[in-house]
Amino acid sequence: MRKDKQKAEALRRSGKSYKEIRKILGVPTATLSGWFKDMPWSIEIRDKLATTASFSYPEKLKLMVAAIRKKYDLLHEAYRQEAITEFPLLKNDPLFITGLMLYWGEGDKNVKNSQIDLTNSDPKMIRVFYIFLVNVMKIPKEKIKISLILYPDLIDAVQKNFWSKATGIPMSQFYKSSVIQGRHPTRRLSYGVGMIRVGGRKYKEKLLKWIDLYSWEVGNQIIA
Repeated sequence: MRKDKQKAEALRRSGKSYKEIRKILGVPTATLSGWFKDMPWSIEIRDKLATTASFSYPEKLKLMVAAIRKKYDLLHEAYRQEAITEFPLLKNDPLFITGLMLYWGEGDKNVKNSQIDLTNSDPKMIRVFYIFLVNVMKIPKEKIKISLILYPDLIDAVQKNFWSKATGIPMSQFYKSSVIQGRHPTRRLSYGVGMIRVGGRKYKEKLLKWIDLYSWEVGNQIIA
């Protein structure tokens, strides 16, 4: 038997992996596998090493999760910095201010859901915010969706047609409507409620940062 094979076998029987043996003896991993892959005792050691490695997996997973989180934290910060850079160029635009105020008052401000979502019963408000998304935030029209909340006696197709004409959002961009029971049989909204939304963490980070910047700038003005 070759001396290096004898040494390799001794190391393998002591519980060393092929990688460790290769580092010690310089024997290629393929050669070690050829020598020991069919040996029951070597297979046992292989399984034991795999089990040991699996016990350390949670720690590796934690490190991987931390690395991914750091990566996305940096990306989200880049979005916010982009918003800071653009703010001076936009802050005097009436449409920009209108869009911020609409979202500040009516929009979903939970950044973690990565979705811009504004709900209102007034189609004119939805239309103005739609124009803001397209013309100020430069979001492609096809990415912007709308869904309706309707009462049981409202006809879905009729309401969608009404909201599409009133907002300028094509029918192809309407999600399935939701139907609810009103609390009062007569006092209710004739056309339901519209929910305009667009997904994208970048858009959400920028919009919320702009609101923060504008509120700070206006809130720090001296009251006459």
